[in-house]
Amino acid sequence: MKSSGQLETEISGAFNKLQKDLTGRGPEDTRTYIINDMIIVRLKGVLTTEEKHLAETENGKKLVKQLRLELRESHKQQFNKIIEELTGCKIVSGHSDISTKTGERVEIFIVDRNLSDNLN
Repeated sequence: MKSSGQLETEISGAFNKLQKDLTGRGPEDTRTYIINDMIIVRLKGVLTTEEKHLAETENGKKLVKQLRLELRESHKQQFNKIIEELTGCKIVSGHSDISTKTGERVEIFIVDRNLSDNLN
């Protein structure tokens, strides 16, 4: 049986790799938190140089958010697969947002059971 720290590290590593595959660069830092039936993945420094420049205007911020939303939706199955394979849980729902101010993205997954009960 894995510890919560081990599982959190594995999830963070998988998300780093996927982020790099999708955008050409990985996040500056990734942390995963398992709380009951929630898995929260916090990725810092995910904006590309071009996105940072775009985010300097209101219209640019909207474009960056729209682009990242489209990218997230088109690769939703890959995100879900990471969580399902590493945890053995089914995903009930998933939520995502990105801050054009801080360059931070948050992924939240609700799974079908309380993971905290099954981890050391």
